[in-house]
Amino acid sequence: MILESAKALVSGGASGLGQAVAKRITNAGGHVAILDVNADHGEAVAAELGKRAVFVKTDVSNEQQIDAAVATANERFGGITLAVSCAGILGAGRVLGRDGPMPAEQFTKVIHVNLIGAFLLAKAAALTMSDNPENPDGERGVIIQTASIAAFEGQIGQAAYSASKGGVVGMTLPLAREFARLGIRVITIAPGIFQTPMMDGMPEHVQESLGAQVPFPSRLGRPDEFAQLVASIYSNPMINGTTIRLDGAIRMQPK
Repeated sequence: MILESAKALVSGGASGLGQAVAKRITNAGGHVAILDVNADHGEAVAAELGKRAVFVKTDVSNEQQIDAAVATANERFGGITLAVSCAGILGAGRVLGRDGPMPAEQFTKVIHVNLIGAFLLAKAAALTMSDNPENPDGERGVIIQTASIAAFEGQIGQAAYSASKGGVVGMTLPLAREFARLGIRVITIAPGIFQTPMMDGMPEHVQESLGAQVPFPSRLGRPDEFAQLVASIYSNPMINGTTIRLDGAIRMQPK
């Protein structure tokens, strides 16, 4: 699979990691549909990327909206070969906090967006990809999900987030095994601490402190490095059914 001819979906593509992926795809000559709830940012990013990009306002936790977005992209591009799930929320909070126990609704919302949203996009994308002709390697498409190192070393206050990302990691291999007969690969990336809009809201000294915790390179990850890994996965047919840590060797402490 080559990025120059990719027909891609990127959820959370209006900012951060997703935006970097969308930019790399269009810069290579591929087409991308940006799925995001933020219409202003989404339209602006699509306009910046040019005629090979389209924005589709989408709540990834809504099955009907996901299906409609995939159908829109499929009709516009004449197929879908790559789906990258970057949409997510933090939902940080202690289970037993100062204001009392965490409401079930807070935990559930994080699961709906981060885990169920990734499942819905994978399901809809795989169904559409199954109609693609095989390439010489027998491939029809690639699905790339985004987890987090919090799936493995969740910190205090990350119970909901870690559970959601652990679920993404957990469904990677079963999906890859099931979709193998269709020629569709499924891979998950687990990023460490990256420079995203979420991080930009923190004071500079906090960002520097977090970056210093990374063994090497001792800095925050760059979104384009995440996009670079997406491109590498897409082009290498033997990468399948696994979760790849992209974290500079950091292992998070309890808090």
